[in-house]
Amino acid sequence: MDKVLEVLMREGRRVAGGDRLGKTIVFAKNNAHAEFIADRFNVNYPEFAGQFARVLTYKTEYVQNLIGTFSKTDGSPRIAISVDMLDTGIDVPDVVNLVFFKPVYSKTKYWQMIGRGTRLRPDLYGPGADKEDFMIFDACGNIEFFNAEMTDAAASQVEPLHQRSFKARIGLLRALDSLASPHESQMALRLSLATRLHDTVVGMNHGNFLVRKHLRQAEHFATASAWLIPTAVDLDAAAEHLSGLPSSVHALDTDEDAKRFDLLALRAQLGVVSLEPEDVDAFAHARVRLQAIAEALGEQRNIPVIKQNLELIQAVASDEWWDGVTVGMLELMRLRLRALVRLVEKTKQAIVYTDFEDTLGEFESAEVRIVTPGVDRERFREKLLAFLREHQDQVVLHKLRMGRQLTALDLAELERILTETGGFSPAEIAAGATEANGLGLFIRSVAGMDRGAASQALDAFVSSAALTANQLAFVTLIIEQLTQRGAVATGLLYEAPFTDYAPHGPDELFTDAQVTNLIDVLRQVAATAAVAS
Repeated sequence: MDKVLEVLMREGRRVAGGDRLGKTIVFAKNNAHAEFIADRFNVNYPEFAGQFARVLTYKTEYVQNLIGTFSKTDGSPRIAISVDMLDTGIDVPDVVNLVFFKPVYSKTKYWQMIGRGTRLRPDLYGPGADKEDFMIFDACGNIEFFNAEMTDAAASQVEPLHQRSFKARIGLLRALDSLASPHESQMALRLSLATRLHDTVVGMNHGNFLVRKHLRQAEHFATASAWLIPTAVDLDAAAEHLSGLPSSVHALDTDEDAKRFDLLALRAQLGVVSLEPEDVDAFAHARVRLQAIAEALGEQRNIPVIKQNLELIQAVASDEWWDGVTVGMLELMRLRLRALVRLVEKTKQAIVYTDFEDTLGEFESAEVRIVTPGVDRERFREKLLAFLREHQDQVVLHKLRMGRQLTALDLAELERILTETGGFSPAEIAAGATEANGLGLFIRSVAGMDRGAASQALDAFVSSAALTANQLAFVTLIIEQLTQRGAVATGLLYEAPFTDYAPHGPDELFTDAQVTNLIDVLRQVAATAAVAS
């Protein structure tokens, strides 16, 4: 049992930068078998408090609610242990791992079970990184029984984000230890790195089947003294044996954007200390990305928490700040800005991970013409709204209002309806689509969203914790805005009417994890109006 779970947790498809196992269905034989699987998982991963893997059988209370939260991208559980409940009929596009923990003798049912993993899911692994496959872990010889010609998947993908960060901290600590006369800020950073690495190892459960294989190293580095004067061999051993192991520290830090930002900052710090060519190159790439993030944050200056840090944000975005930059400056930047990265609109985030070069064209003289905006645009929107209401039964318009994922064919059909049936000019449609970041979002901004669908999109968030009256009022306002606008951008949460409930935005009412979750939900709602690759 533990062996199969070990393979799943080590080799399964992962999301959130590789830090979290992707949605997984385990097909168990009976209720007792399912409960035993859950018990063994919880023994190995107590940090998840029994919420990561849940049993879904006919004996489970409120099983339909549990299936609903499992279907949500960020909902719990991540692993659904099913006895016939999820074998057929369930549609969860996020599922990327299937575990056959029981023999199947019906070929029809076998292929239906495999079909749970075949649903398409755009941007599952990040912007532009779509779901292209899924993994099957067959512990009962079903593939061999049905003589299915399935190729073995690559055992490993990119290292998880927490593993890369652990190794980056090891590398930076090693570089700082090699300095002959470290400055005070460098010594302070070294202490911070050692503390974080020590805490991570302390958070490793020695009963976990992955940790047990590296128990000697885990026990050694769980002592604070092991990090005081480690040798190069010690650090190599820590990176090799401990970097990829689960820790309660990882379970507590769920903000993927913040962790990616940490990794960029660590690489930049290493480039300041080290003269190795690869570290210098990594510094240059990290600088470009960090400046891009700062520039994107600066465009959200209406958000109070960004406004409070605007001076630092503008400095990081400039070239002057990077002349003579120190590890202390970079650490201050990391600590103050890491929690803000989630506020960057996803439409802006494409620049974060892309190298680019600005070009300046020729200067030309031009006449500034004063026009009166608004009149034609208002008439266009009124005409469009009337048309959309009249044709609301069209399949693509129904999908749009119900928050269901659109495809490229849907958007093509939508454009055809608008031009051929509605008589709208392509130029009018293109202008609206450009302004709204897509045709689907533009039409939804006019037609709005079905209130029931808007409410359903936030069900998992509402049910994840006992919310106060003010928190519920804030969520209700989001539902109203989704119904009217069709989407709610992050920046709007820091403007009226939301500031009537929380003058400083959602951070005033919710925890950081809740705000991150809320923003993710709103981005997912908006994503349904874009093309599903």
